[in-house]
Order: sequence, then structure tokens, then C-alpha cells
Amino acid sequence: MEYENKQVVWHRAAISRQNREALNGHRSAILWFTGLSGAGKSTLAHAVEERLYLMGCRTFVLDGDNVRQGLCADLGFSDQDRRENIRRIAEVAKLMLESGVITLTAFISPFRAERLQARNLVAAADFIEIYCRCDLAVCERRDTKGFYQKARLGEIKWFTGISSPYEVPQNPDLIVETGRDALEECVDKVMDFLAAKGVIHPLPEGGEL
Repeated sequence: MEYENKQVVWHRAAISRQNREALNGHRSAILWFTGLSGAGKSTLAHAVEERLYLMGCRTFVLDGDNVRQGLCADLGFSDQDRRENIRRIAEVAKLMLESGVITLTAFISPFRAERLQARNLVAAADFIEIYCRCDLAVCERRDTKGFYQKARLGEIKWFTGISSPYEVPQNPDLIVETGRDALEECVDKVMDFLAAKGVIHPLPEGGEL
């Protein structure tokens, strides 16, 4: 679905993104964590944010459950609603990019087309797709809320991995083995990637903050 309003013109702010980045001491970027339910997206995103915070970085996590409490409270989990959910999040993330912060989004975002649409909203260097790879069986074992079991019983419709597809990223910027590696290892991998891409300053020798 395309949206157009010819009566609205983008207002160019007096304070630019570059001004805000200079004040913050780091680049802004969108870190887009994607993966199955139970793959550890939110856990990893918040752990990365904590590490960035300790470095003095400006950050914010857009978490799937939290966003559906307000911004996307009117949406269900049909394919169409999932697409609209991701569209809204991508637009919010774009605005936060302009604010100079490192934005971490933790959403299943099951469809390649919607992830590509989110990527195409910003410059290539500003969008980092992070695939949290975790086998379905591991995700089911981690499911303390019982969602997978309910989905297999038909009690939950449109559940990703069971009754709704998850399209695995074909060329993610980073793959993190959240189903195999310890959380700290996954965080280290993300931090090293951000340093290599110039989003943050390289970590000191030994990785200590």
C-alpha cells in the first residue's frame, strides 16, 4: 500500500542529523534484528543497547510487544497487518535515525519484501539487518508462554514458523547464532560489527569498556 499526501512538505530542521551525531560522538544507525519468535531478538537487542549505553552512546530499542501496546494496537497478525506493522516501525526508525540515535528494532518481520522496504527508506550504510538464527526446535523449547504449543493446536492463527511463513534473510548484514552461542558472544559479535562499520569507535584492546 502506498501513501501520498501532496499537501504535506518535508520540513528541513535547523539542527541536522550530522549536528546531532557530532554531539553524540557516534553515527546513528538502524539495527534491524529479525528471526523467529523465541530466537532471542529482544534479549540480544537490549543487551547490545546496554553495552552501547555503557559506552555513552544514545540508543533506543523498538520492541515488537511494546510497539503493539500503542502505535500498532489496532493491528492483528494477518499477513496484511504484519506488513503494516513493519511499515510503521520502519518509518519510526527512519525518524529516530535523523535524531542521531542508534535505533535497535526487535521484530520477527517475517517477509523479505517488508524488510527490503524498510532498508530502502534510508541510505545503505544506515541499515544493518541482523539475522538471529535459531532452529525452530530450539525456539519451541524456549517458549515459556506456550505460544508454539497453542499454534500447533490451532488456538493461535497466523503464528510465524507454524501457520505463517518466515522468509529467512538471503543477504543479511550480520548473522548471529542465537540458538547456539552464549548471549555475551552474540553481543560481542554485534559490537565488533558496529565498530568495523564506523558506527561506534573501535573497542579498546581486549574489548574492555
